[in-house]
Amino acid sequence: MGVYRICNTRTGKSLIGAARDVPARLNRHRAQLGMKLHCNAELQRDWDTHGPDAFVFETLDLLKPPDEPGYDPTDDLRVLEDLWIQKLQPFGENAYNKPGRPA
Repeated sequence: MGVYRICNTRTGKSLIGAARDVPARLNRHRAQLGMKLHCNAELQRDWDTHGPDAFVFETLDLLKPPDEPGYDPTDDLRVLEDLWIQKLQPFGENAYNKPGRPA
């Protein structure tokens, strides 16, 4: 569980998101981009223009869940994601994130 980033090394733009299974979520992003089915049109357009070698997929932070039965990480993941979004400011010309939309 944690926060991830997809970074376009040619433009500096980033997409930041959170997931319960970060490796699986990053694989899904790669697959959708490769099949030209990604829901983020701007990210898809840059993937098609610059190619997969222009992108880095990375884990920014991990969430260690407490040892509580029935723990739901949704709120904690949202807070962690918001912290990284505030830190990196992935909006406007520097990002693929859209205000109020999950990655």
